[in-house]
Amino acid sequence: MSIRNYLKNILVSRETETIVDKIPKPVGSFGYDPWGYNTDAVKIALSVMRPVFEDYFRVEAYGLENIPANGRLLLIANHGGQLPIDGSLVAYALATNQHAPRAVRVMVERWLPTLPFVGNIFNEMGAVIGDPDNCARMLRREEAIIVFPEGVRGSGKPWSKRYKLQRFGLGFMHLAITENTPIVPVGVVGCEETMPTPFHFKRLAKIFGMPYLPLTTPLPLPTKVRLYFGEPMHFEGPISNEDEVAIKVERVKEEINKLIEKGLQARKGWFE
Repeated sequence: MSIRNYLKNILVSRETETIVDKIPKPVGSFGYDPWGYNTDAVKIALSVMRPVFEDYFRVEAYGLENIPANGRLLLIANHGGQLPIDGSLVAYALATNQHAPRAVRVMVERWLPTLPFVGNIFNEMGAVIGDPDNCARMLRREEAIIVFPEGVRGSGKPWSKRYKLQRFGLGFMHLAITENTPIVPVGVVGCEETMPTPFHFKRLAKIFGMPYLPLTTPLPLPTKVRLYFGEPMHFEGPISNEDEVAIKVERVKEEINKLIEKGLQARKGWFE
C-alpha cells in the first residue's frame, strides 16, 4: 500500500470523500490534471485542514454566495502572515462552500517549489507557480484561481505594515481582461497576526536564497480569521496603456480595503 493510500484510509472521512467528489474538476483516469492536481491528495489535505480551519483559526467566511458555481474566476486577495496560510484557508472555504464547492488553484512564488518535497505536495493540492501562461491556460479550462498580487511584498510584511496593502502587480488585470474573467475581491483578516514580525534577517535570507527570513514566532498563533468575499467585478478592454490597467487595479484594491476594514471593525481582538 502506498503512503498516499495509507493516509487516505486513516484520515479521510466519508463526508470529505463526498465533498471532493462533488467538486466539478476534470482529471485524468489516474486522478491528475495537467498541473499535478490530484483528487486523493486534495481529500487528504482537506482532512488535515479541517481542524486547522474550524478549531485552530476558527475561520468565519462571509459572501461565499458571491462565488459562481462554475466558469473561470480570479480571486484577488490581500496577503500576509509570513507563511501561505491565507491561501490554504481560502481554498478550504471554497472547496467546502455549501452554495457552490469549487476546486481552487493557488498561485505561489517561484522559490516555494524549490524546497525539498514541497513542490510536488503543493502541486497535488492545487498550487501552481504564478506564471501568466499557466494562469491563462487554466482560465481557459474554466478554473478558479487565487492570486495575491502583493506577492512576497505582502506575505513578508513586517508588523509596522500590517493590513496596509503593498504594491499590486498588474498581471492579474491583464488576464482578467484578455481572458474575459470576473474578479472576486477577497479580504483576509486575522492572518497578519499569526506570526508577528518586527524585522527580517536580510543577509541570512540572501545566503539561503529566500525572499525573506523573519524574526517571528516558531509556530503560527491561533488568531481568529475572517474571510470576506466581495461581489464579482467585470473589466473590459481593449487595453490602451498600462496607466489604464493601473486604474482598474486600484478599483480592486479599494474593494479589498473595504472588506479588510469591515473585518477589522467586526473583531474585538486577535483571538475573537
